[in-house]
Amino acid sequence: MQSFCKCVTDAVIFQRFILGLILLAGVLVGLETSAAVMERIGGFLHLVDRIVLWLFVGELVLRVGVHGSRPWKFFHDPWNIFDFVVVAVCLLPFQAEFAAVLRLARVLRVLRLITAVPRLQILVGALLKSIPSMSYVALLLSVLFYVYAVLGVSLFGKTDPEHFGSLGAAGLTLFQVVTLEGWADIMRAQIEARGAAPVTVAYFVSFILLGTMIVLNLLIGVIVSGMEEARQEMEDENRRRHVEATGAASVGDDVVALRRLVDSLQDSLAALQRRLK
Repeated sequence: MQSFCKCVTDAVIFQRFILGLILLAGVLVGLETSAAVMERIGGFLHLVDRIVLWLFVGELVLRVGVHGSRPWKFFHDPWNIFDFVVVAVCLLPFQAEFAAVLRLARVLRVLRLITAVPRLQILVGALLKSIPSMSYVALLLSVLFYVYAVLGVSLFGKTDPEHFGSLGAAGLTLFQVVTLEGWADIMRAQIEARGAAPVTVAYFVSFILLGTMIVLNLLIGVIVSGMEEARQEMEDENRRRHVEATGAASVGDDVVALRRLVDSLQDSLAALQRRLK
Protein backbone atom coordinates (compact mmCIF):
# COMPACT_ATOMS: atom_id res chain seq x y z
CA MET A 1 0.00 0.00 0.00
CA GLN A 2 2.82 2.38 0.88
CA SER A 3 4.57 1.76 -2.44
CA PHE A 4 1.29 2.29 -4.31
CA CYS A 5 0.67 5.65 -2.59
CA LYS A 6 4.23 6.77 -3.30
CA CYS A 7 3.96 5.73 -6.93
CA VAL A 8 0.71 7.67 -7.35
CA THR A 9 1.82 10.84 -5.55
CA ASP A 10 5.16 10.96 -7.35
CA ALA A 11 3.52 10.67 -10.78
CA VAL A 12 3.73 13.85 -12.84
CA ILE A 13 0.16 13.46 -14.08
CA PHE A 14 -1.09 13.27 -10.48
CA GLN A 15 0.77 16.44 -9.50
CA ARG A 16 -0.61 18.28 -12.53
CA PHE A 17 -4.10 17.02 -11.72
CA ILE A 18 -3.85 18.42 -8.18
CA LEU A 19 -2.52 21.70 -9.55
CA GLY A 20 -5.54 21.88 -11.85
CA LEU A 21 -7.85 21.16 -8.91
CA ILE A 22 -6.35 24.05 -6.96
CA LEU A 23 -6.88 26.41 -9.89
CA LEU A 24 -10.44 25.12 -10.33
CA ALA A 25 -11.15 25.70 -6.63
CA GLY A 26 -9.96 29.29 -7.01
CA VAL A 27 -12.18 29.83 -10.06
CA LEU A 28 -15.20 28.41 -8.22
CA VAL A 29 -14.75 30.77 -5.28
CA GLY A 30 -14.47 33.69 -7.69
CA LEU A 31 -17.63 32.68 -9.59
CA GLU A 32 -19.58 32.49 -6.34
CA THR A 33 -19.05 36.20 -5.79
CA SER A 34 -21.34 36.90 -8.76
CA ALA A 35 -25.04 36.97 -7.82
CA ALA A 36 -26.08 36.45 -11.45
CA VAL A 37 -23.91 33.35 -11.84
CA MET A 38 -25.12 31.90 -8.53
CA GLU A 39 -28.73 32.46 -9.53
CA ARG A 40 -28.23 30.52 -12.75
CA ILE A 41 -25.88 27.67 -11.82
CA GLY A 42 -25.36 28.04 -8.07
CA GLY A 43 -26.38 24.46 -7.31
CA PHE A 44 -24.01 23.06 -9.92
CA LEU A 45 -21.11 25.14 -8.56
CA HIS A 46 -21.75 23.88 -5.02
CA LEU A 47 -21.76 20.30 -6.30
CA VAL A 48 -18.47 20.77 -8.15
CA ASP A 49 -16.99 22.42 -5.07
CA ARG A 50 -17.91 19.42 -2.90
CA ILE A 51 -16.36 17.05 -5.45
CA VAL A 52 -13.17 19.12 -5.49
CA LEU A 53 -13.08 19.11 -1.69
CA TRP A 54 -13.36 15.31 -1.47
CA LEU A 55 -10.68 14.95 -4.14
CA PHE A 56 -8.44 17.03 -1.92
CA VAL A 57 -9.27 14.69 0.97
CA GLY A 58 -8.30 11.72 -1.19
CA GLU A 59 -5.03 13.42 -2.08
CA LEU A 60 -4.21 13.93 1.60
CA VAL A 61 -5.00 10.28 2.32
CA LEU A 62 -2.57 9.19 -0.40
CA ARG A 63 0.14 11.55 0.88
CA VAL A 64 -0.30 10.25 4.42
CA GLY A 65 -0.24 6.69 3.09
CA VAL A 66 3.22 7.33 1.64
CA HIS A 67 4.58 7.13 5.20
CA GLY A 68 3.06 3.69 5.78
CA SER A 69 2.99 2.64 9.43
CA ARG A 70 4.36 6.04 10.51
CA PRO A 71 1.67 8.47 9.32
CA TRP A 72 2.73 11.11 11.86
CA LYS A 73 5.81 11.80 9.73
CA PHE A 74 3.46 13.51 7.29
CA PHE A 75 3.10 16.36 9.81
CA HIS A 76 6.84 16.90 10.12
CA ASP A 77 6.65 19.13 7.05
CA PRO A 78 5.04 22.55 7.77
CA TRP A 79 3.63 22.69 4.23
CA ASN A 80 1.80 19.40 4.85
CA ILE A 81 0.33 20.83 8.03
CA PHE A 82 -0.87 23.85 6.06
CA ASP A 83 -2.56 21.63 3.45
CA PHE A 84 -4.19 19.52 6.16
CA VAL A 85 -5.54 22.54 8.07
CA VAL A 86 -6.98 24.17 4.93
CA VAL A 87 -8.82 21.00 3.91
CA ALA A 88 -9.91 20.19 7.48
CA VAL A 89 -11.44 23.64 8.00
CA CYS A 90 -13.47 23.25 4.80
CA LEU A 91 -14.92 19.99 6.20
CA LEU A 92 -16.14 21.60 9.44
CA PRO A 93 -19.96 21.92 9.75
CA PHE A 94 -20.27 25.71 9.83
CA GLN A 95 -23.61 27.30 10.56
CA ALA A 96 -25.12 29.94 8.29
CA GLU A 97 -23.81 32.81 10.42
CA PHE A 98 -20.25 31.50 9.92
CA ALA A 99 -20.52 31.33 6.13
CA ALA A 100 -17.86 34.03 5.81
CA VAL A 101 -15.38 31.84 7.70
CA LEU A 102 -16.11 28.93 5.38
CA ARG A 103 -15.69 31.17 2.34
CA LEU A 104 -12.35 32.39 3.72
CA ALA A 105 -11.20 28.79 4.20
CA ARG A 106 -12.17 27.98 0.64
CA VAL A 107 -10.24 30.98 -0.63
CA LEU A 108 -7.21 29.74 1.30
CA ARG A 109 -7.27 26.60 -0.85
CA VAL A 110 -5.82 28.75 -3.63
CA LEU A 111 -2.74 29.20 -1.44
CA ARG A 112 -2.10 25.48 -1.86
CA LEU A 113 -0.42 26.53 -5.09
CA ILE A 114 2.54 27.29 -2.85
CA THR A 115 2.81 23.67 -1.79
CA ALA A 116 2.15 22.40 -5.31
CA VAL A 117 4.87 24.51 -6.96
CA PRO A 118 8.35 24.11 -5.39
CA ARG A 119 9.54 27.45 -6.77
CA LEU A 120 6.79 29.22 -4.86
CA GLN A 121 7.91 27.41 -1.71
CA ILE A 122 11.38 28.87 -2.23
CA LEU A 123 9.94 32.38 -2.60
CA VAL A 124 7.78 32.10 0.51
CA GLY A 125 10.65 30.53 2.45
CA ALA A 126 12.89 33.39 1.37
CA LEU A 127 10.38 35.97 2.57
CA LEU A 128 10.04 34.24 5.93
CA LYS A 129 13.80 34.01 6.35
CA SER A 130 14.19 37.66 5.37
CA ILE A 131 11.85 38.93 8.09
CA PRO A 132 14.57 39.31 10.79
CA SER A 133 16.86 41.23 8.43
CA MET A 134 13.95 43.22 7.00
CA SER A 135 13.08 44.37 10.51
CA TYR A 136 16.44 46.18 10.69
CA VAL A 137 15.80 47.77 7.31
CA ALA A 138 12.37 48.83 8.58
CA LEU A 139 14.02 50.32 11.67
CA LEU A 140 16.42 52.27 9.47
CA LEU A 141 13.51 53.49 7.35
CA SER A 142 11.58 54.51 10.50
CA VAL A 143 14.53 56.61 11.70
CA LEU A 144 14.76 58.19 8.24
CA PHE A 145 11.03 58.98 8.27
CA TYR A 146 11.25 60.50 11.74
CA VAL A 147 14.21 62.76 10.90
CA TYR A 148 12.63 64.01 7.68
CA ALA A 149 9.22 64.42 9.34
CA VAL A 150 10.76 66.68 11.99
CA LEU A 151 12.57 68.65 9.30
CA GLY A 152 9.37 68.85 7.25
CA VAL A 153 7.37 70.29 10.15
CA SER A 154 10.13 72.83 10.82
CA LEU A 155 10.45 73.86 7.17
CA PHE A 156 6.89 73.62 5.83
CA GLY A 157 4.62 73.40 8.88
CA LYS A 158 3.47 77.03 8.75
CA THR A 159 3.08 77.30 4.98
CA ASP A 160 1.42 73.90 4.45
CA PRO A 161 -0.26 72.67 7.65
CA GLU A 162 -2.31 70.13 5.68
CA HIS A 163 0.76 68.11 4.72
CA PHE A 164 3.33 69.13 7.35
CA GLY A 165 1.29 70.58 10.21
CA SER A 166 2.25 67.77 12.62
CA LEU A 167 4.56 64.79 12.85
CA GLY A 168 1.71 62.47 11.91
CA ALA A 169 0.70 64.51 8.88
CA ALA A 170 4.34 64.85 7.80
CA GLY A 171 4.90 61.11 8.17
CA LEU A 172 1.84 60.37 6.05
CA THR A 173 2.99 62.85 3.42
CA LEU A 174 6.46 61.30 3.36
CA PHE A 175 4.91 57.87 2.92
CA GLN A 176 3.08 59.24 -0.13
CA VAL A 177 6.33 60.76 -1.39
CA VAL A 178 8.31 57.54 -0.95
CA THR A 179 5.75 55.72 -3.12
CA LEU A 180 6.45 58.39 -5.80
CA GLU A 181 2.75 59.25 -5.91
CA GLY A 182 2.22 62.97 -6.52
CA TRP A 183 5.46 64.01 -4.85
CA ALA A 184 6.26 66.58 -7.55
CA ASP A 185 2.98 68.44 -6.88
CA ILE A 186 3.72 68.52 -3.14
CA MET A 187 7.25 69.82 -3.79
CA ARG A 188 6.04 72.54 -6.19
CA ALA A 189 3.44 73.66 -3.64
CA GLN A 190 6.21 74.16 -1.05
CA ILE A 191 8.37 76.03 -3.55
CA GLU A 192 5.51 78.41 -4.39
CA ALA A 193 4.69 78.93 -0.71
CA ARG A 194 8.24 79.40 0.61
CA GLY A 195 10.16 80.59 -2.43
CA ALA A 196 13.29 78.74 -1.24
CA ALA A 197 13.63 76.35 -4.15
CA PRO A 198 17.14 74.91 -3.41
CA VAL A 199 16.25 73.89 0.16
CA THR A 200 12.89 72.42 -0.83
CA VAL A 201 14.30 70.53 -3.80
CA ALA A 202 17.19 69.20 -1.72
CA TYR A 203 14.74 68.03 0.98
CA PHE A 204 12.47 66.06 -1.34
CA VAL A 205 15.13 64.74 -3.72
CA SER A 206 17.39 63.55 -0.89
CA PHE A 207 14.48 61.84 0.84
CA ILE A 208 13.45 60.05 -2.36
CA LEU A 209 17.03 58.93 -3.03
CA LEU A 210 17.49 57.63 0.50
CA GLY A 211 14.00 56.26 1.11
CA THR A 212 13.24 54.80 -2.30
CA MET A 213 16.49 53.94 -4.00
CA ILE A 214 18.83 52.90 -1.17
CA VAL A 215 16.30 51.27 1.17
CA LEU A 216 14.62 49.48 -1.73
CA ASN A 217 17.96 48.06 -2.83
CA LEU A 218 18.62 46.94 0.73
CA LEU A 219 15.29 45.10 0.79
CA ILE A 220 16.04 43.46 -2.55
CA GLY A 221 19.43 42.36 -1.29
CA VAL A 222 17.93 40.86 1.86
CA ILE A 223 15.28 38.96 -0.11
CA VAL A 224 17.81 37.66 -2.65
CA SER A 225 19.99 36.41 0.19
CA GLY A 226 16.97 34.74 1.77
CA MET A 227 16.07 33.09 -1.55
CA GLU A 228 19.54 31.62 -1.86
CA GLU A 229 19.36 30.29 1.69
CA ALA A 230 15.88 28.84 1.15
CA ARG A 231 16.95 27.22 -2.14
CA GLN A 232 19.98 25.71 -0.42
CA GLU A 233 17.83 24.30 2.36
CA MET A 234 15.40 22.79 -0.14
CA GLU A 235 18.26 21.13 -2.00
CA ASP A 236 19.62 19.76 1.28
CA GLU A 237 16.17 18.44 2.22
CA ASN A 238 15.74 16.76 -1.18
CA ARG A 239 19.18 15.24 -0.86
CA ARG A 240 18.39 13.97 2.63
CA ARG A 241 15.20 12.35 1.37
CA HIS A 242 17.10 10.79 -1.49
CA VAL A 243 19.64 9.33 0.90
CA GLU A 244 16.87 7.98 3.13
CA ALA A 245 15.12 6.42 0.15
CA THR A 246 18.21 4.84 -1.43
CA GLY A 247 20.24 4.20 1.71
CA ALA A 248 23.33 5.90 0.28
CA ALA A 249 24.34 9.19 -1.21
CA SER A 250 24.87 9.41 -4.94
CA VAL A 251 28.12 10.42 -6.58
CA GLY A 252 26.54 13.73 -7.55
CA ASP A 253 25.79 14.47 -3.90
CA ASP A 254 29.41 13.78 -2.97
CA VAL A 255 30.60 16.11 -5.71
CA VAL A 256 28.26 18.88 -4.57
CA ALA A 257 29.35 18.46 -0.94
CA LEU A 258 33.02 18.55 -1.97
CA ARG A 259 32.42 21.66 -4.07
CA ARG A 260 30.82 23.41 -1.11
CA LEU A 261 33.75 22.47 1.09
CA VAL A 262 36.18 23.90 -1.48
CA ASP A 263 34.14 27.13 -1.71
CA SER A 264 34.14 27.42 2.08
CA LEU A 265 37.89 26.93 2.22
CA GLN A 266 38.39 29.54 -0.50
CA ASP A 267 36.26 32.06 1.42
CA SER A 268 38.24 31.37 4.60
CA LEU A 269 41.53 31.80 2.71
CA ALA A 270 40.33 35.07 1.17
CA ALA A 271 39.31 36.38 4.60
CA LEU A 272 42.72 35.42 6.03
CA GLN A 273 44.50 37.22 3.21
CA ARG A 274 42.49 40.37 3.86
CA ARG A 275 43.42 40.28 7.53
CA LEU A 276 47.10 39.84 6.71
CA LYS A 277 46.99 42.85 4.40
